[in-house]
Amino acid sequence: MLLCPSMMCADFGALREETQALDAAGVDIFHCDIMDGTFVPNITMGLMDVRAIRAATNKPIDCHLMVENPSQKIDLVADAGADIIYIHPESERYMVKTLAAIRDKGLKAGLVINPDTSVHTIQEMLNFADYVMVMTVNPGFAGQQFIEFTTEKIKTLASLKERYGFVLTIDGACSPERIERLHALGADGFVLGTSALFGHGPYTEALAKLRAL
Repeated sequence: MLLCPSMMCADFGALREETQALDAAGVDIFHCDIMDGTFVPNITMGLMDVRAIRAATNKPIDCHLMVENPSQKIDLVADAGADIIYIHPESERYMVKTLAAIRDKGLKAGLVINPDTSVHTIQEMLNFADYVMVMTVNPGFAGQQFIEFTTEKIKTLASLKERYGFVLTIDGACSPERIERLHALGADGFVLGTSALFGHGPYTEALAKLRAL
């Protein structure tokens, strides 16, 4: 499984050291949440944070754009060092065009599905998605409760992976117990925050426990 630390939960007073420690512990993808305070009611990481992480690791970085009109931000995020860019269908009028533009830059295109977004409304977009991320909490803040009905979206999307060729990831309240259950249902990767990684002891030990699930 792909283990992706949510860097908004890291110690920003030691971001380089945190990145290097997570890299050495064996994470797969560094997950960066970029919020504009409009699409979601919070402001978190920015381009300088992405650049700092990029300078400290050769591992892939994904940027989850919780912003209005993400097509206008693609070049900025790509130049900061992103390898994967996730966008929300609610934030962009021409989603297929923007997903294609991400691919045209040589990056992987990611599609995010909120708890209140139905899979059937985005199915055509799957043709241009390399990654699909299911939000199992409402986007914008860490530390929320898992929304149980999102499990049905995960099952549905897992059944579509082979047809469309995307990687299925999960973001929100990913505890070890849920990771084990959702991985068995077909989820490939998990964004790790305070439920399974940060605040759970040395990174190497926490990740080893998750790998053993």
